Amino acid sequence: GPTFFLYPRILEEIFAACGHDLHAEVELIRLDPLYELVFEGGGRLPASGDPDRLASAVAAFCPRDAANLPRYMADNRAKLDAFRPILERPFTHVAEYLRPTVLRALPAMRPLSTVERDLARYFSDERVRLAFSFQSKYLGMSPFRCPSLFTILAFMEHEYGIWHPRGGCGAVIDAMARVARGMGVRIHLDDPVQEVLVEDGRARGLRFADRTERYDALFINADFAHAMTTLVPDSARRRWTDRRIARKSFSCSTFMLYLGIEGRIDTLGHHTIVLADEYRRNIAEIEAGRAPPGRPSFYVHNASVTDPTLAPPGHSTLYVLIPVGHNRPEGPDWIAERARYRRLALDRLAALGIEDLERRIRFEQVITPLEWERDMAIHKGATFNLAHSLDQMLMFRPHNRFDDIDGVYLVGGGTHPGSGLPTIFESARISARLAADDLGLDIPAGIAMPARPPRLEPAIMEAL
Repeated sequence: GPTFFLYPRILEEIFAACGHDLHAEVELIRLDPLYELVFEGGGRLPASGDPDRLASAVAAFCPRDAANLPRYMADNRAKLDAFRPILERPFTHVAEYLRPTVLRALPAMRPLSTVERDLARYFSDERVRLAFSFQSKYLGMSPFRCPSLFTILAFMEHEYGIWHPRGGCGAVIDAMARVARGMGVRIHLDDPVQEVLVEDGRARGLRFADRTERYDALFINADFAHAMTTLVPDSARRRWTDRRIARKSFSCSTFMLYLGIEGRIDTLGHHTIVLADEYRRNIAEIEAGRAPPGRPSFYVHNASVTDPTLAPPGHSTLYVLIPVGHNRPEGPDWIAERARYRRLALDRLAALGIEDLERRIRFEQVITPLEWERDMAIHKGATFNLAHSLDQMLMFRPHNRFDDIDGVYLVGGGTHPGSGLPTIFESARISARLAADDLGLDIPAGIAMPARPPRLEPAIMEAL
């Protein structure tokens, strides 16, 4: 799951709409440095949230690149300002592209460029470009393929900070549940859904192991492709059929180590990203998916240096993430690979200077793409959902008001605006407004929602 919070404005507004203050409910700690980048080819870059310290760190690699930081920040500030209205409203039909806000923003998107190519306009040193492009992995994509719009990801980190919720990211979800219960919401956990009940093209309720229940509307925040292919009959879906989902592109997956450690690890900061010397080869191996990367890049979350509440006294936690390919027939057998890749991950950590780690492990959980799919209900183990290519963004992503079945609204990385916590919270806000409008509930003044688009013929929807 996520290990930090970015761009808390959206969550602040959601709590405020419910009459609560996010910062009164959760203690958010702003981190500096944001993270440390370790380049196996040589050099370390502490990515500070302070512009002067960041410029000094970048200048150690390339003084000219450091001088271009203000231009990069200014351009991406304008890009985010242009795209924010697009990312905060539903994309339900082709006419959305003709809105003035969209037409003005499209040139800034540079649709024929990638994150890597766009950053080359500012930074000549490959390592500096990596420092501002590895964030494409938040979407499960390569910076060499990811649309150039997403240069805003690194910008948002430096502009708005990276935040650690005391108690871990789960503390934010607990706070949301606490506020929801205070407003009368009933939350049932460990109660698996077996089927979405569809009658005459409309969702009418859910079937559980021991009962059925009927509802006016359903929000599906499960992994989109898994939920559709396992909970909704294929015959009930006009556009997003099993056949169509099988043709879609999906993000990478991850190999995970969750470790409870005796003692502290003060040689590592809160976030450390190790970027492999042959980064392009590493990315190509992930995209091909035939075997796990031989010398992978990886990320280490050592949050106990900031927040000792995460482990018992005298202990700490480590979260290790290695990007790998999602599950496919020609991919690796993770039952056979599990032990070998665990050893590789521990050896990679030893190279960071944690040579006595294994003997200090007091708790361990390993999650491979196999477990992501089998145990966590993630389609193909693709932990970042549908890929964010241009043909799978905006109206080409599953819509927040799901077209195929009336009364169904989507939330999460598999719908508009996409993956990443800020955009997922925004998807929830968009879907809530749409549902409120459809159900005739009170909507705050000034929030105008578009009328429901006309239904298109199935053949037209399939072509789109």
